Amino acid sequence: MMRHLISAADLTRDDAVQILDTAEEMARVADRPIKKLPTLRGRTVCNLFFEDSTRTRISFEAAEKRLSADVINFAAKGSSVSKGESLKDTAQTLEAMGVDAVVIRHSASGAPYRLATSGWIDAPVINAGDGTHQHPTQALLDAFTMRRRLVGRDAGLGQDLAGKRITLVGDVLHSRVARSNVDLLHTLGAEVTLVAPPTLVPVGVETWPCDISYDLDSVLPKSDAVMMLRVQRERMNAAFFPTEREYSRRYGLDGERMAKMPEHAIVMHPGPMVRGMEITAEVADSDRCTVVEQVANGVSIRMAVLYLLLGGNDSATPARTEENK
Repeated sequence: MMRHLISAADLTRDDAVQILDTAEEMARVADRPIKKLPTLRGRTVCNLFFEDSTRTRISFEAAEKRLSADVINFAAKGSSVSKGESLKDTAQTLEAMGVDAVVIRHSASGAPYRLATSGWIDAPVINAGDGTHQHPTQALLDAFTMRRRLVGRDAGLGQDLAGKRITLVGDVLHSRVARSNVDLLHTLGAEVTLVAPPTLVPVGVETWPCDISYDLDSVLPKSDAVMMLRVQRERMNAAFFPTEREYSRRYGLDGERMAKMPEHAIVMHPGPMVRGMEITAEVADSDRCTVVEQVANGVSIRMAVLYLLLGGNDSATPARTEENK
């Protein structure tokens, strides 16, 4: 396992499968009366969030506490950052405090990489989302969810997603989730198709390891999983589509469209969902939608990443050792 987790593109197939298999071990912890492992006792992890977040921040915090780490939550609002403190100064402050790992979310693409390679801090860095660049743990939890649903919880151990057809729909241009998923799913052997309005497709997307389509209805019947992406208005500075109604009509997923998918196919969403625009309530609340599972699986994946970066490399050790006590 590498020292930092900055991009899904940095992971080899073996790296990714190791994380997914370790996450299966960690998921067993959630089924116990006491959801704790002593793996990171005495270690301090700082959640350095320069950008608003609910799911990712709480998920990382839950993962850290389940591994018995000491947790420092840092939010840019109300801190010295709002007074003009630089990332370098913040990092050096954390270094002086002796943190053992940093989870960083930042609005600037490349900030986690800068933190990891600058020499400002001597600790593993985990990217929790940077600008429109990458969100590797989101891609990992998505792949974990797909493997469990499409391959099987036990049958999936040691397996990748070879031959599975995954469709990502929506605002690809502004989505770090889309970029991370394309990279990771390609590494795991899946066939990825992006579906979006032409205005929301990035320049240079033809070099990505995926197919492009502008017709959602033609892609749905041959998809094993369909991931609906949120329209990220906070990153937009222009009109990328005429109206919300027009977007929903062409690229939204409703019950009629879901019926075109194969019976085994699942619907995914990284959250938060904009119901009625990219996805209807009927689809979001159906048994085929994995949104709640993705949230639960996010804790297991982040436990696995923290364990492998800080705790050790024997993926079976923590959960099984505790079970044998």
